[in-house]
Amino acid sequence: MTIPTYDKLLRPLLYVSTQESITRKAATLAMIAEFGLTIEEARDRIPSGASTYIANRTGWAMTFLTKAGLIEKIAKATYTATKSGEEFLKRYPETITNADLKKIPGWKEAWQSKKKGTERDEKESADSEATATPIEIIAREYDSLSSQLRDELLQSILHQSPEFFEKLVLDVLVTMGYGGSHQQAAEHMGRSGDEGIDGRINEDALGLDQILVQAKRYRPDRKIDRHTVQAFIGSLAGQGVTKGVFITTSSFADSAEEYVLRGSATKVVLVDGEMLIDLMLRHRIGVRTEQAFELFEIDQNYFEDD
Repeated sequence: MTIPTYDKLLRPLLYVSTQESITRKAATLAMIAEFGLTIEEARDRIPSGASTYIANRTGWAMTFLTKAGLIEKIAKATYTATKSGEEFLKRYPETITNADLKKIPGWKEAWQSKKKGTERDEKESADSEATATPIEIIAREYDSLSSQLRDELLQSILHQSPEFFEKLVLDVLVTMGYGGSHQQAAEHMGRSGDEGIDGRINEDALGLDQILVQAKRYRPDRKIDRHTVQAFIGSLAGQGVTKGVFITTSSFADSAEEYVLRGSATKVVLVDGEMLIDLMLRHRIGVRTEQAFELFEIDQNYFEDD
């Protein structure tokens, strides 16, 4: 039997999620059984070798169902059907297609990049597949995948403990080059009596100067206010340190940013959720390359006559 495409998995996966909570691994096994795949088919891997075809397609089907609001994450790597998902399943007793998902209110917005705002280049929607060049199509899909990854990365962080987030922040700073190795450069604090300081990191390999870190794992809609930033700066002074980094998964109120910009003997850098995701992607923290493509074009200079 041919390995089913991801769209063929939409309804079977949604049905399974109404019966029990699912993980990607459990869902993949369920789809192998559902479609009666042979051992060879179940083991067949995508060109990059990073995953099997069926696991990759199951993952994508789960992503589409999540974007449609038909399943939701309830615990680490664990999903279940939403009330909307249960109702949707009844309305589509045979199959569920991409066209069916696109009819769901908020479908388009779910794929838009929060970093670029709610309006995603109206020109893109005006361009049809017939008029877009192959490079434009690739770039468009790359943007869509990147947007999805950013959202998933942020959600993965929010589902972890505050202590995990504090250590993640130190991993990012060390990977950026502060102080040398993690063991030598960074100290996770976050204990009582530390005046709200979550970490201490060397600015240089010799530890001649230090940076104190505060990490707040907040929902995107919960902004860091001025008083919280002001308290952090006060903690720096109490520790005899003049440099600090305040990192959050949310954002900072205008008053907080204005307070820092006023300038003082204490230098503080504010890193919001968008910047944090940028740094994690740039330095490969919590992500890995699934597949790489390299496009070539003719070097016209090489073929020009002398």
